[in-house]
Amino acid sequence: NPGRDLLAAAVVLAIAVAWLRFSPAREFPTLNIILDTGAFLLSGVIAFLLWDMGWRTAQTLSRLKAVCFVVFCMMELLHVFTSLDVSAGPVIIQNFSELLRLGTLAPAAYLLPLGLLAALALRERPVNLPLFGGWLLVVGMFLLLVQQRVPSYSPQMLFGITRPEFLLLPFLWIPVVLGNVRLRAVDRLAPLFANFATLMILMPAFMSFSSGTADAAAMSGHFAKVISELFLLFGLMQLGTMDTARRMRAEQELLSSNEALEARVGARTAELQTVNADLRREVQVREVAEKRTHMQLERLDLLQRITHAIAERQDLESIFQVVVRSLEDHLPVDFAALCNYEHHARILTVSRVGTRSAPLALDLAMTERARIEIDENGLSRCVAGQLVYEPDIANVPFPFPQRLAGAKLGSMVIVPLMVEQRSGVFGVLVVARHAIDAFSSGDCEFLRQLCDHVSLAANQAQLHESLQQAYEDLQLTQNAILQHERLRALGQMASGIAHDINNAISPISLFTELLLEREAAISPRSRENLKTIQRSIEDVSQTVARMREFYRGREPELALAQVDLNAVIGQVLEVTRARWSDLPQRRGAMIELRQELAGDLPEVRAAESEVRDALINLVFNAADAMSNGGVMTIRSRRIVERGGTAQAVIEVGDTGVGMSEETRRRCMEPFFTTKGERGTGLGLAMVYGMAERHGATFEVDSVLGTGTTMRLIFPASAAMPQAHAVEPAAVAAPGPVERMRILVIDDDPVLLNSLRETLEGDGHSVIVADGGQLGIDAFIAGQRRSRPFNVVLTDLGMPYVDGRQVAAAIRAASPRTPIVMLTGWGRRLLSENDTPEHVDRVLSKPPKLLELRAVLADLAKKGTDLFS
Repeated sequence: NPGRDLLAAAVVLAIAVAWLRFSPAREFPTLNIILDTGAFLLSGVIAFLLWDMGWRTAQTLSRLKAVCFVVFCMMELLHVFTSLDVSAGPVIIQNFSELLRLGTLAPAAYLLPLGLLAALALRERPVNLPLFGGWLLVVGMFLLLVQQRVPSYSPQMLFGITRPEFLLLPFLWIPVVLGNVRLRAVDRLAPLFANFATLMILMPAFMSFSSGTADAAAMSGHFAKVISELFLLFGLMQLGTMDTARRMRAEQELLSSNEALEARVGARTAELQTVNADLRREVQVREVAEKRTHMQLERLDLLQRITHAIAERQDLESIFQVVVRSLEDHLPVDFAALCNYEHHARILTVSRVGTRSAPLALDLAMTERARIEIDENGLSRCVAGQLVYEPDIANVPFPFPQRLAGAKLGSMVIVPLMVEQRSGVFGVLVVARHAIDAFSSGDCEFLRQLCDHVSLAANQAQLHESLQQAYEDLQLTQNAILQHERLRALGQMASGIAHDINNAISPISLFTELLLEREAAISPRSRENLKTIQRSIEDVSQTVARMREFYRGREPELALAQVDLNAVIGQVLEVTRARWSDLPQRRGAMIELRQELAGDLPEVRAAESEVRDALINLVFNAADAMSNGGVMTIRSRRIVERGGTAQAVIEVGDTGVGMSEETRRRCMEPFFTTKGERGTGLGLAMVYGMAERHGATFEVDSVLGTGTTMRLIFPASAAMPQAHAVEPAAVAAPGPVERMRILVIDDDPVLLNSLRETLEGDGHSVIVADGGQLGIDAFIAGQRRSRPFNVVLTDLGMPYVDGRQVAAAIRAASPRTPIVMLTGWGRRLLSENDTPEHVDRVLSKPPKLLELRAVLADLAKKGTDLFS
């Protein structure tokens, strides 16, 4: 329990500090040497434990921390050397010790948090550990050189501080604490290191007030360091002990299973040895009995060898293979097969056939995976749990014995495989010989005992398989949880990005509409460019609205319209020209574009912006695949299915690097990318999502090293599912609206300016307020001066006072004043039916002039008494 251990360490430190405070002695030179030596030894042991944990778990962070403690241990050893009495030693050692006496403690103290911070920063990167250690040594030597030129003590400063060299040290330990706290969910060592770093903050806090190398304040700092390291050491040892305990429990369970199997073998062995001993003590033992005893001993040895062989295997198939091969080689038999039994279907399925039995298995139609029906004689009794011996199978008038007799086999034994005679039969061993009456009672007993051991081994194999499956299921569950967290984080990020993008493009949208509406002198070329900008703004708005599709369901209805796919292709090529033409040419590559567009392409019902975005993604993928240039082919064609249904096909092909089969299968998965840091893994996933929503098909054909063709197949308009085709409601242009006094509240000055210019151009009186509180103040001031506002337009997300607070304050001041919320989250609020309280209407950013004018006209119609 890191929290409990931290409290214990704090109590021990408090006792040590109290003892030093009230001790009659003022200097503690011997204790200084002891604590310095202890710190050196503890850091070495901690480095060893961390390295061992990192080696066993393959964790880079643990090994980086181990390297930090190794270098720290070396610095501590240097500090211990300076604490020793070398007055009797050579002069050079005395001079070296004197030179370093006051300059080793602080560098070592600063080096450890610096190293741990570097380890946290590099934990997910490939790191050369010797180079990392060398870097730390260089930093340590640099700190030693700096320390030689910085006085270790000074006259008392603020609060009585005498060693200012330690003042910055706590500010290095604080990020170590925070970094490990953030990792506590993924690194089990993180809580230990967070508490360790917390305790280490006390070391410089005490040392800053020391006036000598061995006074009470200095010893308090040393105690803080040693107790911190002891706390970390005990925590690491506890983790190691828990790992060892878990491993020992697993080994003990395996040992218990093996001992149970060996006990059964031993019990059977003892039983057979007793019988054999009784037979040997008989005076009138015949030669046949001696031969039988010899054969029984051979069977026992064979049983032991087979038992040991199958005990080393963990899967049922290999266990069965060992059994049939051993019976052929050592019993021996002419035919051996092991079958699985299906209770509900009452069918045997051949699982394994001996190598020497393979030719007979072909004649008997008993090759592996062959199925055998249960007859009413031997097989029926065997699957009921009995050993069945047929000495002359030619005289048994049932299908299975007659099948064996047809292959010149004379006698057979079939033995059930079952666990403790309680779980029912799960398999059957079939052995046969060409001779009639070829199996003795000893053979039958051997086969029965062998099947008992095979049953135990099979049970162990099934338990092992179940444990393995449980482990794999746990891994899948963990991966699913991580994936869910990634999607949730993406959703939160997408919501914020969508809001910011909608805010940013709102002024562009308004001014574009104003130019198209009011500037009659614009040239036709400029007007077409403005329309392209307007269409691109709408695409951006639709794109940010679809960003939620990765973390939440789509709205139940999809707005569709007739789309000319050839026209969309032309727009896409114009928009992406810089990516597939200009940029490659700058680096010396040339991408040749080939268009093969069918003139009879049927129109489809679709969301045009989504189709356009999908084609843009496909063009970008094709361009990225041809970094050295190539040919990009965009093709549209009409195909007709057997039923006469027409379909429209769009293909984007390239002559680039192509994909492996594994990459082709996974390319539509979210977050899967082969582009490294340049890719997000969302492009083809969004294309696939668009195809699914439109009832279309998305296909990818690719050959590694040759190129890739990506294909979208849309059903024609008549074939589209009409349940999802909802035409977007057209907003009728409103008639003239009486001049109104409008208050506009937003925290974006550019948007405020565009809205004011737009509304004033329509003849309204507009007052703008930069923020929620200023808006409330402006509204109340208008009320007091008897100049009330007819309508209030307010944003939702604003600092300090948001749109909900603004709406509540205005509603309290004037219950009948209409409030319109204009926000980048408008689509989400409308789709979730989450209109904020006190708000009459919700509009999405970027605003559209027709929608804005229609809302103002509607509010004016419903509240003409407010606009007088």
